[in-house]
Amino acid sequence: MHAALRMRGIPYSWGGGGPTGPSCGIGRGAGTKGFDCSGLTEYAWAQAGLRIGTTTYEQVKAGTPVARDKTRAGDLVFYETDASQAGPDHVGLAISNTHMINAPYTGAVVRIDPIDRPGWAGAIRPNPAPSGHGHVR
Repeated sequence: MHAALRMRGIPYSWGGGGPTGPSCGIGRGAGTKGFDCSGLTEYAWAQAGLRIGTTTYEQVKAGTPVARDKTRAGDLVFYETDASQAGPDHVGLAISNTHMINAPYTGAVVRIDPIDRPGWAGAIRPNPAPSGHGHVR
């Protein structure tokens, strides 16, 4: 989690970021070095030694579902922002049961946002926990 928090202020870049850090994205993110939502969460967990997948659609399958009231730091929190697509299309990384580190959209930067927002689709606790620590560095 601390790795993701250190990325606050990095620009959102559609298709950007991954296990090694920010990168130029694709499409509308091609000219911007930064992170999209799943690139940021992939980066954070990779720093803790666990690969969770590259896309939101992969990451939602990367662990055990967690009840909203049991969400804790390191959990992946998912949102449905486009009802025309099946499955959640946005992911953030919980830093508490009320806030997440988030790469929200083109034109924004990585920032802390409330978890409670429209489109809640669930939370996942990635498994297995890296090195038995149970949290993201």
